[in-house]
Amino acid sequence: MAEREAIIISAAERIILTKGLAAASMAVIATEAGMSKRTLYDVFESRTALFASVIRRVHKMLTRPLQESELGLPLAERLRLLLTPANKKFSDPLPLAILRAVVTEGERQPDLVQEFLQEGPHAFVRMVRRELDRSVERGEIRISDTQVAARLMTDMAHGNALEHLLVQQTAQARETDYERRIALAIRVFLGGIGEAE
Repeated sequence: MAEREAIIISAAERIILTKGLAAASMAVIATEAGMSKRTLYDVFESRTALFASVIRRVHKMLTRPLQESELGLPLAERLRLLLTPANKKFSDPLPLAILRAVVTEGERQPDLVQEFLQEGPHAFVRMVRRELDRSVERGEIRISDTQVAARLMTDMAHGNALEHLLVQQTAQARETDYERRIALAIRVFLGGIGEAE
């Protein structure tokens, strides 16, 4: 089952990249995966469930939880590691294609928007919040609302999504800009959100 799931998700990714989300019907994805439409529905109950799995895979590809050995590092360093995406984020066209597709199709398909938010940006905020909660428990920082703080931190680190859609940059330029933004975002966040011990 896991192998078929991976084949279907890869097929969906290829369709989204080459033809857009609107063209990524279950029939088209089935053809791309070399399977019947019925087989697709045996693995994924709906197109929305399949899209959620695509987003989860992209999320796992671009982020990583902290390793046990990293949990003793200072908070600023832990945040930097957590907020620094895998290098593939800057060269892989899929995350940007998905973002474009969600913006384009969002009004007609609100369920896909919800899955995108839940499995993408909101999942990332949850990762950051867990680290902030750990920091509060340790007495490293005082934050009264870690949910709002995590959202603020991720927004500061990621920047304006509209610019990502509209401004053409090389992968290296995007990575350099992102590294500078993260360093400043962490400094501003820790200096303003609470009192780092």
